[in-house]
Amino acid sequence: MIEINDVSLSYVKDVKVIDNINFKVEDGTVFGFIGPNGAGKTTTIEMITGVLNMDEGDILIDGKSITKNPLEAKKQFGFVPDSPDVFEKLTGLEYLNFIGDIYEVPEKVRLEKVKKLSEEFGISKFLKDRIQSYSHGMRQKLLIISVLLHNPKNWILDEPMTGLDPKASYTLKKLMKEHAAQGNTVFFSTHVLEVAEKLCDKIAVIDKGKIIFVGTCDEIKEKSKSNSSLEESFLKIIEG
Repeated sequence: MIEINDVSLSYVKDVKVIDNINFKVEDGTVFGFIGPNGAGKTTTIEMITGVLNMDEGDILIDGKSITKNPLEAKKQFGFVPDSPDVFEKLTGLEYLNFIGDIYEVPEKVRLEKVKKLSEEFGISKFLKDRIQSYSHGMRQKLLIISVLLHNPKNWILDEPMTGLDPKASYTLKKLMKEHAAQGNTVFFSTHVLEVAEKLCDKIAVIDKGKIIFVGTCDEIKEKSKSNSSLEESFLKIIEG
């Protein structure tokens, strides 16, 4: 579970880029986070993961405060950022072993997971190559695999489908649904509203640093008086 409680952030004094936001991502949920460019999605995710410090409020990951108990909180999630920047001089396998060491994943479990996931995402034959030779999509796949190695209860994914080919995108969406079905949490941002509509149990809409809607796809359609797509409902909510 991820709880965001009265969180605000200002880059300039008295100008809030995130303005007193509140929402909860329940266990067993695929939760989508949507909004226009510059609305505050990545900034919010960076506060959830402890990359940025908030000015006010607190964020709890399975009851662990990211501000008061950051190490314990960070053990509760796996994070895929919006840019797949990794150690380019390492091979893919060296990078995965590095992550496995950090999270103390047993060697046998690690080997099985690396084999299974690298085959599913289609990069098994490239794991001995240096990451600097990888395309953007291959780096994205490597990051996703590294996050899944220690089997975190909470997945936090910032635009995770960017750069993925159709097969890898399908694989990730399948894994997201399976993870939530096992009572875990998947929280992800996306601009692809068709994906959000098909995947999400709940969504939150952020605009200009404020949460303007939290609920199901049916509820946002009801609120916007739209019976068509999430895309149309989203545009009506934003424009309204």
